[in-house]
Parts: sequence; structure tokens; C-alpha cells
Amino acid sequence: MALFNRQVGPIALYGATGYTGRLVAAELAAAKADFVLSGRNRGKLESLAEELDGNVAVQAAALDDEVALRSLLADCAAVIDCAGPFIRHGEPVLRAAVETETHYLDTTGEQAYMRLAFDHYGPEAEVAGIAVIPAMGFDYAPGDMLASLTARGMGELDEIALSYAWRDFQPSHGTARSALEVLSGEDVEWSNLKWQPASGGLGRGSFEFPEPIGRQRMIRYPSGEQITVPRHVATRNVRTTMNATAFAPPGMAAGVQLLGRPLGLALRTPLKRLLYAGISRLPEGPSPQQRASMRFMIVCEARRGEEESRETISGRDVYGLTAAAVSRGGMAAAERGFSASGALAPSQALDPEEFLRALEGFELRWQVDRPRQAVGVPSP
Repeated sequence: MALFNRQVGPIALYGATGYTGRLVAAELAAAKADFVLSGRNRGKLESLAEELDGNVAVQAAALDDEVALRSLLADCAAVIDCAGPFIRHGEPVLRAAVETETHYLDTTGEQAYMRLAFDHYGPEAEVAGIAVIPAMGFDYAPGDMLASLTARGMGELDEIALSYAWRDFQPSHGTARSALEVLSGEDVEWSNLKWQPASGGLGRGSFEFPEPIGRQRMIRYPSGEQITVPRHVATRNVRTTMNATAFAPPGMAAGVQLLGRPLGLALRTPLKRLLYAGISRLPEGPSPQQRASMRFMIVCEARRGEEESRETISGRDVYGLTAAAVSRGGMAAAERGFSASGALAPSQALDPEEFLRALEGFELRWQVDRPRQAVGVPSP
């Protein structure tokens, strides 16, 4: 039975012609979902529809046209927003979703935008009876769900620590632009039961990942789990780090650890505009072959006194995984019986184990290091 027969309405895909948007469109088409391609440029949308065999509806809507956005979402059950950077472009779609009582999901990686979604639009979404689920891609959906699984049954924690490692990562235009917004902003950390400005420099020592990653120099990572995890895990602190060579050659790891504050200050000058222009001259995103070579690993450690639980998740193709994750989230939100409401972390809106198992096509595996308990995805 086609998926759209289980939907209460179509899924609007905004930013459909961008790099990630096209991958999401392909996922929705493969699942035979009922969806609408949207964005600013009708010509590009129609070309994409033709690539998808021409059986997909198209409805153009500019971000500054509130009437067009509300018209787009009026009959939709859910909207997936892929048009970043979200702190610049996301709010009009989010506002229209709440006004039209349409479930909302996006692929943001920006803390400031996530806080806007939770703090400003969350209460309105609760009243409207719809779910607002930011950060439904990689990252941070797998990390948020991993934290939920790692902390399960441990009670109140002293700390959740998430350590990220990437290999052979190639950013898309959208990721590169969002990274500039993240680096130039004021990131926060969950520390002593409240959000506070991130402290200290960029360097965070080293961390021993399971093989084949091994020991890595680490830097502070202004990740989305700082915003989402405290909403569903009782923890005093959240610590998030990433390997310093994720976006730089291995020989530059020590230098990257020292950049932090000087780079942030520099990105509040006209330098950011120059970098934006330079990004436009780069390839739109990694090729399928490059995507397939990208590998990642996330280690989550939950600590309570002397007790510790450690869980690891690994896989490949972060852009393909993002498209699969947010499209599955959108299809779940559009199905009959979905009743979640308010602003929610990914693991609050969807069952973590069930959701992660559905992504095993990306060689997704996780394992838990906890006495007398083991959870994992069987190897493909």
C-alpha cells in the first residue's frame, strides 16, 4: 500500500532544490510519499519534479511572502525545511507551520535557531497541537537518540558527554554557510542545570575512540545536543566535542584547537561576507562517491557518581543519512495517529531504537558498554 494512503495530508518539502533538499526529495519519492516540492524558484522546482518522473506537485513560495507560505502549508500534514542557514532563512517557514497547524521538521545544526524553535514557537505549537522537531538530520538526531538510550534507567546524571569523529567529510554549501553562523555566534553549554555561555578555549584535550578511529585531539563542539538532551535526560551537565581534524588535515589538529575565539571574532567582521562568496564557488556538495566514503562515530558516556554507561554509534554518508532521517520523521509526523505536540527533541518525538534500526542501510551500528545489558543493531 502506498504511503500516502496512510497520510492525513501531503508533506511540504521546502528548499527542495538545494543539495540536501534534493536528497530528501529522492527519499520521499522512493517511499511513494505524498509530497509537494517548494522553494523560491519555480523553474528549478519543475525541473526537479521532472527528474522524479513528473508525478510530484510543485508550489513555489518566497520566504518573504507570508500568504504564499500559508497557502503552501494549508492542506499539508507536515513540512520539512531544508533551506539554511536557518538563523537567516528558517523562521518564516516555522512561523507559517505553527499558524497553519502543520507539523514542522528541519535539518538545522544551529543552536541559536534551535533555541528559537523551542523557546518561542514551542508553546505556540503545543497550543496548536502540532510538533516542532528541529535538528532531525545528522547531526544531531542520532546523537540525541544515542544519549536517550545511554542514559536509560540511570536516573539523575552528573554528565552526558558526546564525542564526535568524522573521516573524509566534505561539506555542502548549506553546511559550510551554517558552520559560519555557528562559529560566529555565541554558543552555549548545559552546565550546572542551566544554559550558559560556553567557557574556555576551543581545545578539549584528546579522546580515545574505538578502532578504527583511535585517539583524537578534540575541540569544543557547539552541537544541538546541548539544546535537546537536557529536555529529556535529567543531567547536570552536557559536554560535546569533535575531532579537531574533522575539517582540517591531521597535521593541523593542534592549530585548530587554538583558533576558537580569534576565529569567532573574525567572523563578526566583513570577512564572513567574503567567505560566503567564496563558498558559492565551491562544488554544491560531495559526489555520491565522496558521500559513500564519509565515516562517522559518536561515543556517548553517561555518568552518575562512579557508575558509567558508554554507547557508540557509527556509520557512513552523513548527507544520505540526514535525508533518510528527516524524511522518515516527516512521514511519521504525516501519518494518521501521530499526536506529538510542542517543540520536541528527536528522541521525544520518535522511538530511538525503532528509528535507528530503520537507518541500518547506512551501516549504522550501535553498542552499549553496560554490565548485564546490551543493545545493538545486527550487522548487515
